[in-house]
Amino acid sequence: MPVNQEIIIVEEGSSIPLKVTSTTLATRPAYNPGELVDYLAQTGDTLPSLAVHFNTTEGEIRAANPNIPDDATTMPPGMPMKIPIYYLPLWGTSYQILPDNIFINGPLSTKFNTSEFVALYPGWLKDYRAYAGSLSRSGAEIVDLVAINFSISPQTLLALLEFQTGALTDTQAPATEYILGYEDIAHVGLYLQLVWAANILNNGYYGWRSGHIKTFEHPDGKLERPDPWQNAATVAIQAYFKDKPVSEYTQAIGPDGFAKTFTDLFGNPWEVKDQHIPVSLQQPVLLFPFRAGESWTFTGGPHSGWGTLEPYAGIDLAPPANVGGCIPTDLWATALADGIISRSETGIVILDLDGDGDERTGWNIFYLHVATDGRVGVGTHVKAGAPIGHPSCEGGRATGTHIHIARKYNGEWIPADGTLAFNLEGWVAHDGLKPYLGTLTRGSQTVTACDCSNIASRVTAGQ
Repeated sequence: MPVNQEIIIVEEGSSIPLKVTSTTLATRPAYNPGELVDYLAQTGDTLPSLAVHFNTTEGEIRAANPNIPDDATTMPPGMPMKIPIYYLPLWGTSYQILPDNIFINGPLSTKFNTSEFVALYPGWLKDYRAYAGSLSRSGAEIVDLVAINFSISPQTLLALLEFQTGALTDTQAPATEYILGYEDIAHVGLYLQLVWAANILNNGYYGWRSGHIKTFEHPDGKLERPDPWQNAATVAIQAYFKDKPVSEYTQAIGPDGFAKTFTDLFGNPWEVKDQHIPVSLQQPVLLFPFRAGESWTFTGGPHSGWGTLEPYAGIDLAPPANVGGCIPTDLWATALADGIISRSETGIVILDLDGDGDERTGWNIFYLHVATDGRVGVGTHVKAGAPIGHPSCEGGRATGTHIHIARKYNGEWIPADGTLAFNLEGWVAHDGLKPYLGTLTRGSQTVTACDCSNIASRVTAGQ
């Protein structure tokens, strides 16, 4: 359960702290190097990310916690741990805003009806309507569209809209099309403003999960590091508001900000103890997304699963003859495993491996750039290796015919590299120096992503 705290922000290079008035809690002490501190594992924690958060190493954490199995992936939620900490200045608040299990569009959102909820309130969102995703949609339907594509819960998005604009309680709509305050001509209207927000939120959430986010820079140049004990959803919300003036930022991330709005709308989210990422989560056996015996080009290493920022959950594979142009192909993209098709729309197919037809639960495979002609329909049961559609450039940006694949578990995107790296027939994905670069490795063999069609970038299914 979160606690209140006074926030201290220190300008880099200065020893004088700038105190930001909030509620009080003792700040973290200046720990001795390697001092063991108590930590309760949170859902989705991995040893590499904890090592980054506490400025230590995975080896040191394992030495302090010999009970952790060598093959552990995700930590058991609630497990007491001792972590060697190496103090860094500029730590931010320990106040936790929102638990991870309600931030993502996962099991806790399966029984939530956005349209019914919005209809209960008199605010401007109830009567809002605009085109989004090539269709005329209500405000609630726009929220649901962003929620399903980015896998951020509609509850989180609604709380954000209410906190910033009074979308549920204020009958007067904002006077600007830049509804969330992001003034960019490419993000006009509710839908594109929410797309922008979702990108920022996911980048914060998965940046903390992966250990890529270490520091925030505020508009005045001051730096802040998320508290090592923080959870991913809280860091996501901090990342979203970090560009606000300090007073606004402090209010938004404190107990009277976004957290209060969420609780007023949906009740105390910390009372729900559901842990959406279990202990030592393992990826099921997955095939390549093309038929055995075919050789395709590995054209894209780990990059955004959906959107433009983290999580780097997606990889790209293309029929070699089609690299470099949006050329139709008779070759099929195929099912990575047995499952049921839970979504099939322009460019997109979702393969649900647990068979319940809901992509918010269990393992799901996200396919992008699937051609309309021949695309498998919703509700179809498929076996591993069965056709799901032809590679194309449909659905999002693409410079050549290919298939983009990514994984989700209980609504959470699973990064293509890391503790649960993408493993296709024993070929394991690894990050490159930047998104889209990267490798697939199996034993002593390595192929490097390339948007070309050379032999070195090809992999063969079924070998």
